[in-house]
Amino acid sequence: MPVEELLIDADGHILEPPDLWEKYLEPKYRDRAIRIKVGDDGREYLEIDNHPAKLTSSTLLASLGGMKKLQELGATVEDVNAQRRELLKSRAGEKRGVFASLEGVETVDNYVSGAAFGAMDMKERLQLLDTEGMAKSVLYPTIGLLWEAEVFDADLSAAYCRAYNRWIADFCRDSGRRLVPIAHISLGDPAAAARELERAAKDGCKGAFVCPFTITRKPHGHPDHDVVFAAAQDLGIPLAIHPTLEPPQFSALQRFEGMDWADWYFDLFAAVGVPQAFGTMFQYGVFDRFPRLRTAVLESGAGWIGYWLDRGDAIYRRTALGGTVQLKERPSYYFKRQCFISGDPDERSIAGLTKIIGEDRFFWASDYPHPDHPGDYLDELRGMVEGMSSSARRGVLGENVARAYNLL
Repeated sequence: MPVEELLIDADGHILEPPDLWEKYLEPKYRDRAIRIKVGDDGREYLEIDNHPAKLTSSTLLASLGGMKKLQELGATVEDVNAQRRELLKSRAGEKRGVFASLEGVETVDNYVSGAAFGAMDMKERLQLLDTEGMAKSVLYPTIGLLWEAEVFDADLSAAYCRAYNRWIADFCRDSGRRLVPIAHISLGDPAAAARELERAAKDGCKGAFVCPFTITRKPHGHPDHDVVFAAAQDLGIPLAIHPTLEPPQFSALQRFEGMDWADWYFDLFAAVGVPQAFGTMFQYGVFDRFPRLRTAVLESGAGWIGYWLDRGDAIYRRTALGGTVQLKERPSYYFKRQCFISGDPDERSIAGLTKIIGEDRFFWASDYPHPDHPGDYLDELRGMVEGMSSSARRGVLGENVARAYNLL
């Protein structure tokens, strides 16, 4: 990227220290802390509320910071994939758990040694930003995307969130505002979530995110969550929806049996819950009730938003189904007024969408250091912005996220 362009990663990740929750949880909950332990087989596993995680395998845990490690495989990636295909042929039908992730490609055997440069250390992350010519990176969690699918105690979920939020604010505090902390809140207890949103914002968090499901099964747009929307609106910070692991009983990905081995398939559709959650905010009229609320849709791709808004407008305007939508205007009106979406650097449809939906609605994101995205994101980013107007290019590269999160 040219040095004069503001470059901000709208969705980077940090690997939390294994003892974060033991140190930052209130004493009342500390004996139920999230931990990383070593099993009888010598491999690490994630422990949540004193139970081994069911949805996070040891292989996945060790690979969470492995984006650059996969990049280092270089030209051998095709060979590794060929080996995986042969391995899977020999194990057809064997049940191994969702997101076995990178079996046959393991280059590390534990969570910490698998962390790429800058994945756990603030000073290293700043060095990485300097090397890549980035001004800032907006930071989301890693273990924080795993545990919520296995916790159905609203009080404990809120406590886990508070602990992480205190830690991420501390982690970013001395970064010269180049590392941007984002709070994690759970909708299990909306009133507690609103209180935590206010506390975290005062502590330096520039936004917040929720996962694509709720343990109460209430839709995200439900009026019971208005206290959270009101807090975000009054604080002037965006509320994002970010994909996470989801309880199998809630997930559309569990409709087929016998696909536990299909990592490609699960990763391809890992974010389908995000537009579903986002859609409830239109259905329930959130954007009329909260006209100053800013919302971001993250790590779900961005190319689908063109079809989604066209379809949503058509149903709203020209069918009787639209009468159920609690909005005064068509959905695209609110999206263009209040919403943002991040695209992957390897998406090539975004230039066209900026002309239709708006130059000011799109971000880009690296997902660094997670291994389910390629590590050559800066090279791919050049292709993403090719063909854009100069104003759209500047917006996507950094100005839009800076404006949305008040980072200028």
